Amino acid sequence: MAAVAELALLEKSLGLNKGNKYNTHGKCQVPILQTNNGPNLIGLTTIAAHLVKQANKEYLLGSTAEEKAIVQQWLEYRVTQVDGHTNKDDTRILLKDLNSYLEDKVYLTGYNFTLADILLYYGLHRFIVDLTVQEKEKYLNVSRWFCHIQHYTGVRQHLASIAFIKNRLYTNSH
Repeated sequence: MAAVAELALLEKSLGLNKGNKYNTHGKCQVPILQTNNGPNLIGLTTIAAHLVKQANKEYLLGSTAEEKAIVQQWLEYRVTQVDGHTNKDDTRILLKDLNSYLEDKVYLTGYNFTLADILLYYGLHRFIVDLTVQEKEKYLNVSRWFCHIQHYTGVRQHLASIAFIKNRLYTNSH
């Protein structure tokens, strides 16, 4: 999904009806937001953080210094590790690492829903939608987190809802 489309989804989920105008720059299609009273804002995470502040929902950026740092870490991860990946092997490694990380967490920062969860959900949607039932079970923690985020009010919007089987139909004895 293009970053501009994600920013439009984010705006709507934050309750912003600004209808911001976005452009893109370069072959990577980096989003640019033209602001009324200042320089253009460039980059998915920069613009997303700006939108969160416009919506007066700063808690989505983290509430403690540590949580803010973790949100920034995951926003950077989203842009550097998730975006641009198209091959199956990279995706498997990414999902395996994320699955381990989420083993003892509800959200990326632990117990609080943040902008990092929203943007990583948007970034991973194109991968998760193509997973088989067996692959979803292989990445059980990612599946649990993803299913939870997609049901968070206002986040999924027009994106396809992805089904996750709650009960195991077979054992993983291999």
